[in-house]
Amino acid sequence: MSTNGELPKNLPLFLTDADVASLSDWSGAIEAIRAAYQAPGDEAGTPGRIFAQTPREWLRIMPSVPPSGQLFGAKSIAGSFADGLRVSYLISLFDKDTADLVALVDGNRVTGLRTAATTAVGTSTIVPQRPLIVGVIGSGFEARSHLEAFSHVLQFAEIRVYSPTPANRESFAAQFDGAFGAPAHAVGSAREAAYGADLILCAARSRDESPTLQADWVGPDTAVVSIGSTTAAQRELPAELIARAAVVVVDSRDEVVNDSGDMIAARAHGVDVDSLVATLNSVLSGETDIDSEHGIRIYKSTGSGLQDIVVAEMLVDRARAEGIGTTLPVGIVTSRK
Repeated sequence: MSTNGELPKNLPLFLTDADVASLSDWSGAIEAIRAAYQAPGDEAGTPGRIFAQTPREWLRIMPSVPPSGQLFGAKSIAGSFADGLRVSYLISLFDKDTADLVALVDGNRVTGLRTAATTAVGTSTIVPQRPLIVGVIGSGFEARSHLEAFSHVLQFAEIRVYSPTPANRESFAAQFDGAFGAPAHAVGSAREAAYGADLILCAARSRDESPTLQADWVGPDTAVVSIGSTTAAQRELPAELIARAAVVVVDSRDEVVNDSGDMIAARAHGVDVDSLVATLNSVLSGETDIDSEHGIRIYKSTGSGLQDIVVAEMLVDRARAEGIGTTLPVGIVTSRK
């Protein structure tokens, strides 16, 4: 506590879920993510997520001080099992120079936006710049949003999709058939989606948390994207596939290597995981070179607060410029220590 607190000169802005929807687009999110990962920085600015939980409630905090931009802060995810599972997301943003509270942002849509935008940036570093045959395993929200984000950085020759539910994969294929200048069609198995593909997008977890992709389905010069397993209990890629990889590009070294079920299992099978991993920052900064034509290249993501904060800052900048959002009638005190 301090008695010399000061109220901010500018009152904080609040962006609702509807505001975020009106301000969002893939190009802006991708540009914000790319700029953040190109900037010099270290993982100390974006530590691992913090958990607090009881049998009925849980709270996850994802803080970040991005190397780029003017704002820093955290995304809070609150969950309660009191009435089924209810979850809310809140992003709080502070000014780097004054520590003033700048904005509160409903993070509901930001999570999906930043996840697919980051994957698009990461995938662009491991694939050749030519029309690609893309195999998609999964047909839900993540698969759809990622394909839309990919369309801003990749070229498509063909899209194949597999989902265990025929109606879902048919609907997915119908939505994307011709949408990006390439045919899309549903296939009857994950193997059929993956076999012979230039790029495989894994965007669905199996019910028993076993891998959804098998190593012998993957060609020797294929790129693989894994975004469906983000905790130690979840599996998406088999250890045999990771062992064959030339490189695994990750959004966060510590969390992917130590907290992802895929990488934990690979290490348990004797794979030297650490020697395979390159951070997205090192690739975009030019520190690590990727041969995008040869070898199995994997992009593996668990998500981070960095992605939330830089996308949220982009949204706040747009909101200020366009007069969108609600200026709060009060602010919080910033104290001098």
